[in-house]
Amino acid sequence: MAREFVPQIITSNHLIEGDSIYLTEAGAWSRIAADAMLLANAEIAATTLATANLQTDLHVGAYLADATHFRETFRAVGPSNYFHGKQAV
Repeated sequence: MAREFVPQIITSNHLIEGDSIYLTEAGAWSRIAADAMLLANAEIAATTLATANLQTDLHVGAYLADATHFRETFRAVGPSNYFHGKQAV
């Protein structure tokens, strides 16, 4: 039995800074997860990911992530063992 599709977002890492970035409805990239385009259909998600992966001058390693997965929250703020970088702000 096929698994029910879970809404997803497209996330990647900025090519220069390495920050987590998220594809928006406008086709731009944002460092804010809440700005991410919500993909509610598997076919549209796959097509959008393929298009996003053509932007190799902006990011590296784009993939689909479940929109509600806690891992993306951790990934956006960096390691949790001590304060540095984005966590120090």
